[in-house]
Amino acid sequence: MWLDDPPLTTVFRRRENDGEPVNDRRLRARIESGEVQRIARGVFAPSAQWRSLTPLARHAQRVWEAAARMRDSALVSHFAASAVHGIDILGSWPQEIDVSIASASGGRSSGGIRRHARDLSLVDTMPWGRHFVTTPLQTAVDLIAALRFTEGVAVADQALWARRPSGALVAAAELVEASDRVTGRGSARAVRAARFASSKSDSVRESQSRVLIASMGFPAPELQARFVLSDGREAFTDFFWREHRHIGEFDGVGKYRDPQLLRGRTPEQVVIAEKDREDELRRQVNAFSRWRMPELSSPRRLYDILCSAGLPTASPRPGR
Repeated sequence: MWLDDPPLTTVFRRRENDGEPVNDRRLRARIESGEVQRIARGVFAPSAQWRSLTPLARHAQRVWEAAARMRDSALVSHFAASAVHGIDILGSWPQEIDVSIASASGGRSSGGIRRHARDLSLVDTMPWGRHFVTTPLQTAVDLIAALRFTEGVAVADQALWARRPSGALVAAAELVEASDRVTGRGSARAVRAARFASSKSDSVRESQSRVLIASMGFPAPELQARFVLSDGREAFTDFFWREHRHIGEFDGVGKYRDPQLLRGRTPEQVVIAEKDREDELRRQVNAFSRWRMPELSSPRRLYDILCSAGLPTASPRPGR
């Protein structure tokens, strides 16, 4: 996603000041006023633009800035490669920039760079400027082998995401095959995440929801089920239990705040449109469940929402 260009082009870099001395007093004044902020060593960006970026885009920008400072060719990997490819993660992005090095090189993590010693002959890479980056498939496998199951599924789903504007980055069969070749610590977790993954999860929170739904004994839902509204428009739902005529949706706040998702509408207009859509969908099914972030942080709350709407489960209510 950001292989060719960084998310932000309006940045100020000390090293690119056309040979002119930097006016530190003026720079400090701009920082103190909140006009600009430091995003990497010697790099500053307009605060409003920086705040408008997603956490994924911010990490991608930091990877670009770190790569520009590296004197020698490097292999960008793990979370850094994930950001460059546009593969979102569940949770916070690391402060360090990940690179992979040969096992015998003896390098250490320092200066904001986190180094992973490994056999580079077994790593699939692609050129990235004067550097290299692990391929989307290699990046996904590296992360699902290192992360916990839920976080691994989110990464795998993002790599497989079929509705990505540029298309899926990885094929499901390739991901399963590559995860089967993982050895050592995390190999079983990688295989499990790859086999559970889906190309139909539109966000990491939908992936998290799906893992919770499975862990609490509910039937596996159909993802992105298609409905037709009264005006002929199509509506696709996050989750649908066809046998029970039950729709489930994760209600993220991004749709009410993100300018790209608002598409020129006010948050109030989006709320009204979402309510109208839900009313129409409710008339076509027996139950409609909606949840937000607090329910993902407290699984028993999601359990209660689904149970109270009549969805059967094979498991007892989770503990606190």
